[in-house]
Order: sequence, then structure tokens, then C-alpha cells
Amino acid sequence: MTDTQISRTRLAGETSGSAQRPPQRLVLPMLSFDLLTEQELLRREESYRGGDRNAKTLVKEHGLSVVLTVMRSGARLQEHKTAGPLSIQTLAGHIRLHALKDTIDLPVGHVVMLDGNISHDVEALEESAFLLTIASVQR
Repeated sequence: MTDTQISRTRLAGETSGSAQRPPQRLVLPMLSFDLLTEQELLRREESYRGGDRNAKTLVKEHGLSVVLTVMRSGARLQEHKTAGPLSIQTLAGHIRLHALKDTIDLPVGHVVMLDGNISHDVEALEESAFLLTIASVQR
């Protein structure tokens, strides 16, 4: 256990918690989030104050992950890929996605879907927040 983890028994489907965040349930049957509040909390954390982005996994369940990410203007998530298909929905600001030799602008309210194993990167054209949803590949 690191000095940033909270010393307690973790329940199944729950994060361990840290000095920045309390433990959090990541599994269904039902979860609900105020995304505006969650964005603000992410921006207050040291990871964001001292860096160019911050993220929080909201759901991590069999076949599904949902991650909220906030980025400063000019920040970039370097090229990467996921095994499963994904969607990226812009909640605040304006981001740009590069994939398959295309550039897709994603201002607030826009969403893009990508199949699995497609290399892509994301850049923030202004301070932004987006919701990333990843479906796991079923084998």
C-alpha cells in the first residue's frame, strides 16, 4: 500500500481511494453522476493543477468502461488504441481527434465512434472535457 492509499478493506467493484479521492463504486446495477460537478472536482485536483489533464474512471464493469477526462488548452493525448470500440463525446470546450488519416473536430455536443484497434490521438483546442466510453471485446 502506498502512502496515498487509504488503509481499509476494499469492497468488490470499488476503488481503493487515495489522498485526492475517496473510494468509489465502479460497477452496476446503477450508478449516477453529475458530470458538471465531476469536471469541477477533476480541475481542483493536484493532477490537473500541476499538469495538463486529469481523468476519472466512472464505470468499470464487464464489457464497459466510462472515463471522464478534462484537458487544458493545447494538451494532447498521444497516439494510442484500445482493443474494443469506443465513443468520445465532448462535454465542454473543443477537442480534435486524429485517426485513420482524418481529423475530426469535436466541439461541445459532438460525438465520434471508433472501432477497436484504431490508433488515434486527441488534442484540446481549448480547455475541454469529454466522456470516453469503451466497450470490451467479447471473446
